[in-house]
Amino acid sequence: MLELYGHPFSSYTWKALIALYANETPFAFKVLGPDYPEYGARIQMASPMGKFPLLVDGTREVFESTSIIEYLALHHPGSAPLIPPGADDAIQTRMIDRVFDSYVMNAMQESVDDAIRHGSVSTGVQARVDERLLRAYRWIDGWLAEYSRPDSVSLIECAAAPSLFYADWVTRIPDDCQRLQGWRAQLLAMPAVARCVDDARPYRNYFPLGAPDRD
Repeated sequence: MLELYGHPFSSYTWKALIALYANETPFAFKVLGPDYPEYGARIQMASPMGKFPLLVDGTREVFESTSIIEYLALHHPGSAPLIPPGADDAIQTRMIDRVFDSYVMNAMQESVDDAIRHGSVSTGVQARVDERLLRAYRWIDGWLAEYSRPDSVSLIECAAAPSLFYADWVTRIPDDCQRLQGWRAQLLAMPAVARCVDDARPYRNYFPLGAPDRD
């Protein structure tokens, strides 16, 4: 059986979990924690920086959430076509995946890291994060006008759901991005995503900026 090493509050673990849940792929979830130091040790050995999630399929180890989803699409396909079959559509899907990882999740992470290091976010850091996220939000809102949303989960939804879930806690999606506000709500209502949201609730005290009561 497949094994996924990660944590329920981790955005990038969510990304892989959404793909697994959407296709009802059997797997064992190896949750990192002090009771299982061997899980952390395995992750440290698997990749250059020892980051999770990590997918294990027999003797095969796959790290980086996007690569995990690519692997699942190829070797453990299901009813949700995670990667479109057409080459051009697949390129577009991979490009938008990078938008959410690089321009949404990585942007909000700067505020989180500042709070972890200093106990609060400096005005300068938050201003920079706000500027980057608002620019990304408005671009995505425009892109959504042309996005033919699939009936099931793709790599895009796997990337977008955790990114937008946490980024909106750091910098609210503004009212001039109605499409994006609505899409975030739709994503969080999808069964595979809602399961991640609910499983992560016990860990909300981990969020260094203070998790809001919404969502």
